[in-house]
Amino acid sequence: MKNLAIAGIGAWGKNLLRNFYSLAGDELVLACDSDEKRLAYVRSNYSRLETTARYDDIIKRDDIEAVILATPPSSHFETAMAAIKAGKDVFVEKPLVLSVADGEKLVEEADKNNCILMVGHIMVYHQATLYLKKQIESGELGKVYYLYASRVNLGKVRDIENALWSFAPHDISIILYLLDNDPVRVTSTGSAYLQPGIEDVVFTTLHFGDGTMAHIHVSWLDPHKDRKLVVVGSKKMAEFDDAQPAEKIRLYDKGVNTRQDYETYGEYLAIRTGDIVIPQIRSSEPLADECRHFLECIEKRERPRSDGAEGLRVLRVLDAAQRSLEAGGAPVGL
Repeated sequence: MKNLAIAGIGAWGKNLLRNFYSLAGDELVLACDSDEKRLAYVRSNYSRLETTARYDDIIKRDDIEAVILATPPSSHFETAMAAIKAGKDVFVEKPLVLSVADGEKLVEEADKNNCILMVGHIMVYHQATLYLKKQIESGELGKVYYLYASRVNLGKVRDIENALWSFAPHDISIILYLLDNDPVRVTSTGSAYLQPGIEDVVFTTLHFGDGTMAHIHVSWLDPHKDRKLVVVGSKKMAEFDDAQPAEKIRLYDKGVNTRQDYETYGEYLAIRTGDIVIPQIRSSEPLADECRHFLECIEKRERPRSDGAEGLRVLRVLDAAQRSLEAGGAPVGL
């Protein structure tokens, strides 16, 4: 096992700290944050960890071979690049960085230095997502026609990033993972109601070369808390409802069949309605599975499921969606 350090002990950083502390044991040696109150929290709850307010303390230590970054997205490029240039493996929270150009530089540098670069796309480690992936790959759903995702609630209002950058990386990562394909065109519209220039609600559509479509609705200004993905295929349909404590997946044996009409010798469309199946999905914390995956990858020198290249794929879609948003919904090609 390699020695690790974590930088950024904010709301999500605390969750990463909890998991890596449990999984990595004594190999997690240092926690870094510029906020003294957060460092005091670490000392109170994780007494064996060293603490520092200087990120450079991580970079200079040769015994630290991997870094977990849960710092603000605006700092991801600088902090991740410094770690990679020092020969350290990096786990960085989503999004990878804020520009495609910076993402390309980071992935290139990681490859050049033989460093593992993994992005925190937690939803591709969710057992329900993995189940859906198997259903699609096995042909159980048939050809995927379209998908739609909803990630909304009346919750924390961000004052830096808009709803697209805050919420949509989750759904974009799931959709690209399930389809194993990249869109050729993106359209996005939204509005800023609470703060000028920071969209509270965004509607994004991904168009793929084979005709598949995917629609994403994100908002922190909504009466419901919704975390849902629906996949419509030619044979069956599937619903992933992450807001449910159990029974997160439902498979619907529903569709439309083409049949021969022997009286007119023509064809007609017939609606098929069959059973609803609720499969048993193994219960595990997606974040713990994600953290465990990073530890296994840096130990075995294997490419992570959500590696830098995958983070860059998601970033390119986000960038196209943002440009479409700024252009009033005009299509942007990839």
